[in-house]
Formats: sequence, structure tokens, C-alpha cells
Amino acid sequence: MESKRQQKFSRLIQKELADIFQREVPHLFGGAFISVSVVRVSPDLGLAKVFISVMMAQNAESLLLEVRANTKTVRHLLAQRIGKQVRIVPELAFFLDDSAEYAARIDKLFDNIDIPPATEDDEETYPGL
Repeated sequence: MESKRQQKFSRLIQKELADIFQREVPHLFGGAFISVSVVRVSPDLGLAKVFISVMMAQNAESLLLEVRANTKTVRHLLAQRIGKQVRIVPELAFFLDDSAEYAARIDKLFDNIDIPPATEDDEETYPGL
């Protein structure tokens, strides 16, 4: 469970990183749209796990590698924005957020379920169906 301090810090980092990815460094990633879906901060505020969603990219894994290669630049830009508000600018660890893909896969599984209609035997055994 995150403390209030961690939650506030996470929201600040998420907001600023989203702005950095959309306005300052889109040229580094070939015009792909990168959104920051979740940021989780360690209790000592020294590490931020950043989960990103990627759109308009050929290969999300290769884009993640590019983001990781440019972590130093992104962290520097983050430090310029929040350096006066925080004591430590956290190390950034980037991961792909696949929750949208996971939800789509679950929806597809539910769509493929074939539920037969109730029979008279079912209604006698389970009244109210």
C-alpha cells in the first residue's frame, strides 16, 4: 500500500513525464504516441517504475528499448521540471503497460463462450432461472 506521499509523488511524475513524451521528445521515438499509464514509486522515493502505453508504433518492444536508451535524457528533462519541488529526482525504470491488450483478450474470450439456453429440466432443478 502506497503512502499519501508516494501517491502525490507518483501523480507529479506521471503528469510531467506525459508532458515530456508528448511535447519535448517525440522526435526521439519516431513520432510514436507514448502515454504514461501508471507510475509506482519506491518508499524512499528513489526509484520510479513507469508503465507506458504505446500507439502508432510498428513494434512496442523496440520502442521500449529506445525509451530505455534515452532514460538519461528523459530524467534530465524531468529534473528540470520538478527539481525545485523534490529533494531527489528518482531513477526511472520503464515497462510496457499491456493492460489494454489484456482486457481486449479477456473480452474476446468472453465473446467466444457459448452458453446454451436454459432447458425445462434446469428450471425444475433451479427455480427462478
